Amino acid sequence: MSKENTDTAAAAARVDKELDLSNAGRGVWLVKVPKYIANKWEKAPGNIEVGKLKISKQVGQKAQVSLTLSDAVINIDPAEEIPRDHRLDVSVVTKQTLGVFAHSVPASGAGSADPTPESEKLFMEGRIVQKLECRPYADNCYMKMKLESIRKASQPARQLKSLEKIVQTFKPVSDHKHNIEEKERKKAEGKKSRDDKNAVLDMLFNAFEKHQYYNIKDLVKITRQPISYLKEILKEVCDYNMKNPHKNMWELKKEYRHYKEDDKKDEDGKEGGMSDSDSD
Repeated sequence: MSKENTDTAAAAARVDKELDLSNAGRGVWLVKVPKYIANKWEKAPGNIEVGKLKISKQVGQKAQVSLTLSDAVINIDPAEEIPRDHRLDVSVVTKQTLGVFAHSVPASGAGSADPTPESEKLFMEGRIVQKLECRPYADNCYMKMKLESIRKASQPARQLKSLEKIVQTFKPVSDHKHNIEEKERKKAEGKKSRDDKNAVLDMLFNAFEKHQYYNIKDLVKITRQPISYLKEILKEVCDYNMKNPHKNMWELKKEYRHYKEDDKKDEDGKEGGMSDSDSD
């Protein structure tokens, strides 16, 4: 792809929009309200009065601003009582430049495609000149609301309840199924008893004819002897490897080994001896 085509594709993906600044000189208030008021306003439909703002001015004093919520908002959830009257503390914005912007998309007609980025419009609704913080009066309604919120916050997430009748799902189990099966298996096998030493040696020699190295656990399974008794016999006829590659494994001592490779070496040695004697 050429550079010109790349620039054209990037320009098509990035669409510049005009910002309507017709209301840039209008002053706007930024009001912070308590969470319980915001929740009520979110639940309120868009065609009702949510409250009234009252500004009273006196000579030589700052303007007093108050907010009174409407009955429609108070009655949205009657079980949740909230204060009706609030005061607004005013502070002037001097060291910051803050604005309010709006974004609108034209309503698409029936059967028309989704609106294109070119059809979207951006507006500046005004510049923030004052910040107001809405605070309730410390009346009985507010105190009851705070007391209820503290009571709910202090309730534990988990609670103990007394059961009037036995619930099988909560009944404790004295022993689990797999533990019972394991105990029955061990009982059926019985306690390991010491066999005759020669019989144990025969089992060991037969095992070492199949493999050269064994772990102690495997030898216990093969001989079915107590581990302490088995180790006494192994120390007499076996060597315990302390180094890799057969670390922690048992191997027959040299005088008890009888492997095919050893037989071949013995045969080669005999043939060599006979040939030397013949040459002599």
